[in-house]
Amino acid sequence: MTTTDDGPAIHVSPLPTAAEPLRPATILPLLAKPSTGPEEARVRPGAGRTHVLTLSGSAAGGFGMGLLLTVALGLIPLGWLFIVSYLWFLLLYTALVYLRQPAPAVRNGLLTILLSSAGAAVAGTLGLVVVFTFARGQDALFHLNFFTTDMSGAGPLSGLDQGGVLHALVGTLEQIAIALAITIPLGLTTAVFLNEVGGRLARIVRTVVEAMTALPSVVAGLFIYAAVVMSITHQTNGFAASLAITVLMLPIMIRSADVVLRLVPGNLREAGLALGAGQWRVVWHIVLPTVRSGLTTAIILATAHGIGETAPVLLTSGFTGVMNANPFSGPQTPLPLAALDYVRSPVPGMVARGFATAAFLLFVVLVLFILARIIGGQDPGKQTPGQARRAAAKSRRELPRIERNHAQLLANPGAAPSNNLQENQ
Repeated sequence: MTTTDDGPAIHVSPLPTAAEPLRPATILPLLAKPSTGPEEARVRPGAGRTHVLTLSGSAAGGFGMGLLLTVALGLIPLGWLFIVSYLWFLLLYTALVYLRQPAPAVRNGLLTILLSSAGAAVAGTLGLVVVFTFARGQDALFHLNFFTTDMSGAGPLSGLDQGGVLHALVGTLEQIAIALAITIPLGLTTAVFLNEVGGRLARIVRTVVEAMTALPSVVAGLFIYAAVVMSITHQTNGFAASLAITVLMLPIMIRSADVVLRLVPGNLREAGLALGAGQWRVVWHIVLPTVRSGLTTAIILATAHGIGETAPVLLTSGFTGVMNANPFSGPQTPLPLAALDYVRSPVPGMVARGFATAAFLLFVVLVLFILARIIGGQDPGKQTPGQARRAAAKSRRELPRIERNHAQLLANPGAAPSNNLQENQ
């Protein structure tokens, strides 16, 4: 296009002659795509209005039939109300879904309802146990003396403002501490042996550990009672109870740590070996730090399992209502045994103390499982914000030494750099 006095002039390219080949036309795929009509509606996941109405109608109809058969007509005992209502709910839900959906959708919906009901039943049962325990023990649980005194100055008929479970709390803490002091090193080294060494002996050890997982707790108590109490100490004490708890905690610790160590990628081990590190140096500086959070979770799960055991300590620890801070001499009562003994009492005040002890024990175990859930959710090798801050602080502390070594190398190229980490401290 050119400009003249009369305005812009448009030049039209001449048509190609016979001597000139035709140039291929440019085709845009998206523009050349034929129209497919209006866009189809998107499928949104989740429960629709029809599904919600079907569930609510089936639940209402099932509960109504349960009331009719148990309360109104009396054909079925009242204790079967929820079971009968649930069966009618399944029948009505299947029929309603079958009227609108094909057979595969009916099977899918029925299986979904059954699995959801199983999960709700487990959660509801656990919630019912927790609520019932806290409700029965709330009268004693909200007294400060319950956590600060023992039963030395209180009798069975004393009020709830007298006496407590301080002696049982101290006994549980000491026994769990001793059990952890034995379980952690033995469990970690066994898990490392199973993963890093292997061989025929490792297969035998793994079989024994899996068999110990199903060991009844009373058998562990009987074993420690016969091997330690009757043969060595000749009296029940806290240390014997700690050994019985260790027998039950050890397989949980080994299996959990074994599963975690299997998650370490093999290329990390290969990289360490390729850089010249030995096998155990790779384990200590690469494998174990990579799964630190998982190993911590294993320790917490083993602790939560051992802190609530009653059968082994019933045979090995003995019972006393006074403070005994020496686990190697005399009976030392833990929290589970105190709760069992108090609940068996015919006095209402002692029963309230027993349920309060059980509620406190449930709270401790719940906190341990929450900590295990939080810590175990961290990916292997991933740093938390706190760990990243500590690593950055360590790097800042090491920076002067690195700069000093760099300056020494520039001044004297033949000198070896200093690796003494104590210079900055």
